[in-house]
Amino acid sequence: RFLLFGIIFLVACNSWKKMNRKNSKVTGNSVFLKPNYSDSVMKNLLEQLLPKFDSILKMKDYQVQILYTQIDRGKNGIAKLTDHSYNLDSQVYFYPASTVKLPVAILALQKLNELNIPGLNKNTTMITEADYEGQSPVYNDTSSLDGRPTIEHYIKKILLVSDNDAFNRLYEFLGQEYINNNLHKLGYKDVQIIHRLDISMTEDQNRHTNSVKFFDSNNELIYEKPATNSQYVYAERNTKMGKGYYKDGQLINEPFDFSKKNRMSLSSLHEILISIITPERVHAESLFNLPKDDYNFLHKYMSMMPRESAYPSYDSVNYWDTYVKFLFYGSEKISAIPEIRIFNKVGDAYGFLIDASYFVDFKNKVEFFLSTIIHCNSDGIYNDDKYDYDSIGFPFMKSLGRVIYEYELKRKKEVLPDLSSFIFDYSQ
Repeated sequence: RFLLFGIIFLVACNSWKKMNRKNSKVTGNSVFLKPNYSDSVMKNLLEQLLPKFDSILKMKDYQVQILYTQIDRGKNGIAKLTDHSYNLDSQVYFYPASTVKLPVAILALQKLNELNIPGLNKNTTMITEADYEGQSPVYNDTSSLDGRPTIEHYIKKILLVSDNDAFNRLYEFLGQEYINNNLHKLGYKDVQIIHRLDISMTEDQNRHTNSVKFFDSNNELIYEKPATNSQYVYAERNTKMGKGYYKDGQLINEPFDFSKKNRMSLSSLHEILISIITPERVHAESLFNLPKDDYNFLHKYMSMMPRESAYPSYDSVNYWDTYVKFLFYGSEKISAIPEIRIFNKVGDAYGFLIDASYFVDFKNKVEFFLSTIIHCNSDGIYNDDKYDYDSIGFPFMKSLGRVIYEYELKRKKEVLPDLSSFIFDYSQ
């Protein structure tokens, strides 16, 4: 599948580049592009959005990319995956925001499995020290049942509400070299995860990661990861966007530099999601090293609603049922449809809005993958907190998810999927 996807992807990229050179037209200050549908399925689906989102789909500034994967099950239950894309191009940079938390959460579980130390697991007490300028320690976590910080609890917070500090602690546990080298080894060559989130740090400070200690129930040290200074060599980029940005309250009238920011293509994000939902469809050399229990753990908390979690506990005012479910629900604060569960990871920062989702409708036996990115920064200014999330991004995400879902409801399948493995008791 990876080889086939690579061939399709390269063809799509080359097609997009040719279109970008030959078929663009300038209207006012905006550049419009002829939409690049991978096939008639995607073309017909997106034409349903055109009356409302025509300019958004075609305008270069919005940088819309879509990757939709149909799932057809054989009699043996094995999934056949068919990709349909729109403007898919790994060379077009977007800031991945919180979507980088998904591979890091997966790698934290993998690292524990690789260490294979008796008593060391995702529920072992994890203490983080401060060893370098800008670092902070963690000795307890008041949001957990017993006040202990653990990898399990950090991942719960990441998947439930996209907690930034939880990501930073896993980043510190793993370190830059482990994160990037392992993702590249698995085939995700374009990924660069090189900094913490929601904390202003220098490149040097982000290379330094804290020492981390794990203790058993008798407070005996089981394992210690020393403080590290990453020697990881980044692939050089010259990624500058927009026409200005705010720094220390002042407007700087020059493009904002993303060259030292995290990077991950939509196709890599989409394939990472597929690899943990349908690992049987991924080549062994591209699989994360996880036992079945870890897959189930990830699936449960990717699909859980915040109110269903006892520890950590979230109030329904700030964390509603459809929180961080951009595709299909947008930003609506409504009750989720009971028969539908969305296993996903979103990101939003600097005007970039991203969602990678696996949809399941248990009642109607529907399942599919859908990932998309839209850039909602019409004024071209970064760090001004004036992004078009509510007026453009969320309505587009909601409409796209619903169009694909309605199509899947009507799509004929020879074998209806057995979705029982994705049913969880969220009360435990």
